[in-house]
Amino acid sequence: MKLWGVLILAAYTACAQRCRNIPGSPGYPTTTEWDALDSSVGGRLVQALPSGEVCRLTLCSTADWTSANWRNTVPGAMNQVNWEQDYNSVPPSLCGQFTPAICGQGDVPPFAILAQTAEDIQAGVNFAREHNLRLSIKASGHDYLGRSTAKHSLLIHTQKLQSIEFTDNFLVGGLNKGSAVTVGSGVGLSALYNATKNVGKIFVGGSAATVAPGGGYVQGAGHSALSPLLGLAADNALEFNIVTADGQLRKANEVENSDRVIISVFWALRGGGAGSWGVIVNTTFSTFPTFQAVRSRVLFLATGSLVIGATGAAYARHVFDWDSMNVGQYYYTVGVGSNYTIIVDTIFPNATEAQATRALAPLFTELLLSGAVPISNTTVTATINELLATGDDLCGGYAVLGSRLIPAASYRSSPLAIGDAYRRLADVGSIGILSHLVAGGKVAANAEIDNAVNPGWRTAKTHLIVTNQFTDISTPLQVTATLNKFKNDQLPIFQSIQGSNPAAYSGEADPFEEDFQSVFYGPNYDKLSAIKAKYDPDDLFIVRTGVGSERWDADGLCRV
Repeated sequence: MKLWGVLILAAYTACAQRCRNIPGSPGYPTTTEWDALDSSVGGRLVQALPSGEVCRLTLCSTADWTSANWRNTVPGAMNQVNWEQDYNSVPPSLCGQFTPAICGQGDVPPFAILAQTAEDIQAGVNFAREHNLRLSIKASGHDYLGRSTAKHSLLIHTQKLQSIEFTDNFLVGGLNKGSAVTVGSGVGLSALYNATKNVGKIFVGGSAATVAPGGGYVQGAGHSALSPLLGLAADNALEFNIVTADGQLRKANEVENSDRVIISVFWALRGGGAGSWGVIVNTTFSTFPTFQAVRSRVLFLATGSLVIGATGAAYARHVFDWDSMNVGQYYYTVGVGSNYTIIVDTIFPNATEAQATRALAPLFTELLLSGAVPISNTTVTATINELLATGDDLCGGYAVLGSRLIPAASYRSSPLAIGDAYRRLADVGSIGILSHLVAGGKVAANAEIDNAVNPGWRTAKTHLIVTNQFTDISTPLQVTATLNKFKNDQLPIFQSIQGSNPAAYSGEADPFEEDFQSVFYGPNYDKLSAIKAKYDPDDLFIVRTGVGSERWDADGLCRV
């Protein structure tokens, strides 16, 4: 019996080392230990609930349900509700706004720390490490790959880290990096646009209200309508304060001068993937003098995939028209069945409305000749801060994406092939075909910057996304088909225009990308893996498609 007991203990120890502790595991924290954690973070440990459960308890409105601002306040809420669900358990554990009748916990963590200080984050990281728990990090929940939540994990929610500090002289190792802003990892883009406007500055940020620039956005690279003019967010990051897997609060910048300042993690944080390196407390970005800009938003109606293909080819032929103006543009083809709306949303830095109208005229003429019918035309001139700041983001749906960075060479040599790809994507039922003109210009020129940004960004012209959707009453077969639609139906179409070294922006991509190491990180993956091994040897920070995730199962709970 003694030998049998030893064997059982040895087997349990091996299993515990291979898997994270979950409720019911002998090593899972006791109520007393959870209470001690709660005390150490000032009572800010809360039970996390799926957004559907919170909505039912509070009788939330449809406006709440579809509001990213509301979802920011709910620790367990993701902007895309499908990431809260567990479709793989038997039976599935689901919780939508109205269905099923009884909510399951799904993939929502049971507990969350509403962090207000770096010390709160350190307490959470140390607790997860010491108790061998899965750890998850959420700033805003604006995550298309489901990395901000994890079943059975301890969630650290950084939304309350709202500090914003400006300086005209940011020093790194005694070197003056000039005008900068240091922003807490919970601050949303629109809040920062408004703050920078008040001091006559601007920074590189995206078009969503609630994305946290100092969180996952910059770690993925961070594209912007300003990227052709100013580069990617990762190119403009000067420093991070981050809690690493050992629970230490460290600075990460380009000068490694003590054991608490780490240059290699600084390299990785700028483009090496969200959620893999630690919990960011705040990030410092370069700022620039703000300026006036013109935003043109023109809508067309397009009927049938042949028209979609013709308009896609027309767009491809004109995508270089605005290079000298450092234009950022969103060319969206969105619809169901044979009816599509084409949205051409263009931002012209330091331009007049007359200049913008002349610059777009050749594209619009060809779109009309291709069969598109104009619906509306709006032009606004304001500070760039005002043009990019919005009040909220529409969310609360069920969606997955797929994407590729399309090389400039494909547009130059094969506009007809790009148009044909648009036609075929419409034919296979793509809900949205979203082209972001957020590359070229300064993004290409910044190839000399030594950071972890996928080199595919430096040769790309656009970031092209397809969206696929389902609902809270979709059948398991429908859910599975949607989750696999990019791989099965759309990726073969992308392969005709993606170039010889396919690349994707890791923040807006297929969460089930099979070759994510190459597609998301390119030749940087081996170096990123080495940094990961040094600063997170036990893989405390594991997220879907993140560095090192190939060593873990889909839930990030057991090594494979």
